Amino acid sequence: MAAPQLTKQIVGLAGWLVITTAAAAIGAVASVEAGAFYTGLVLPVWAPPPWLFGPVWTVLYLGIAIAAWLVWRVNGFAAARTALCLFLAQLVLNALWSWLFFGWHLGALAFVDILLLWVLIAATLVSFWRIRALAGWLLVPYLLWVSFAAVLNYTVWQLNPGALG
Repeated sequence: MAAPQLTKQIVGLAGWLVITTAAAAIGAVASVEAGAFYTGLVLPVWAPPPWLFGPVWTVLYLGIAIAAWLVWRVNGFAAARTALCLFLAQLVLNALWSWLFFGWHLGALAFVDILLLWVLIAATLVSFWRIRALAGWLLVPYLLWVSFAAVLNYTVWQLNPGALG
């Protein structure tokens, strides 16, 4: 790979990592007090401990950023506009969920958000898969985790109507 092409690929990867990290950071701001809030809720016995979310999301965000980069690097943004716009839209809903649930304690709206997020992740996965199968595969753990999180969101919301009105 020629030096200018290698530089372009490195800058591209860095760009997708920055975009994904920015979405994660926006959500993280709303989650600063999440541990205390989460443990103060009535939780199902199968709810993960608060410490697990950080490591899981770190790995997921890394995987989804790499997936976007793999799609982008095929022929750039213009060639994958729909797939990458779906990717960006799901990042917005991902960041919004933390605000709805942890920041504003709106369980019903958080649940609606996570359902829409699930649909966008699935659409992104299919779009990515059509361009580069590996990119689609990298979104599978993300879709599975958000599926679990949606069930958890609904259950916790139902168990805590006063706290998550």
